[in-house]
Amino acid sequence: MTRRSCPCGLPGPYEACCGRYHSGSAAASTAEALMRSRYCAFVKGDAGYLLRTWHPRTRPGTLEPDSGTRWTGLEILGTTDGSAFHSAGTVEFRASYRGGSLHERSRFARVDGAWVYVDGEFLP
Repeated sequence: MTRRSCPCGLPGPYEACCGRYHSGSAAASTAEALMRSRYCAFVKGDAGYLLRTWHPRTRPGTLEPDSGTRWTGLEILGTTDGSAFHSAGTVEFRASYRGGSLHERSRFARVDGAWVYVDGEFLP
């Protein structure tokens, strides 16, 4: 039986990639890793993970991912900071879905040592 690569675009299987973040057995060590895991959570419809990894200051009260959106790929276009040595970082990405794509520059910060999504700016 062959395992499919993780929806985030990295070559490993979901369980060894973003699945470990979703289950809580590991934490994303960089802003990019968190970005990839959040994209994967949108693919999987995991609203709980999305809310848990959202900055408390900007987190919505509820979140219901659109089950009709079929995500088809993630392309990381650039990163600024966001490593183990930083307290903030940005990730620019393009997330494709059936019928279009979303281009965003997301801001991330560390809260109690864990990376969280702060907010994002949609780009043309």
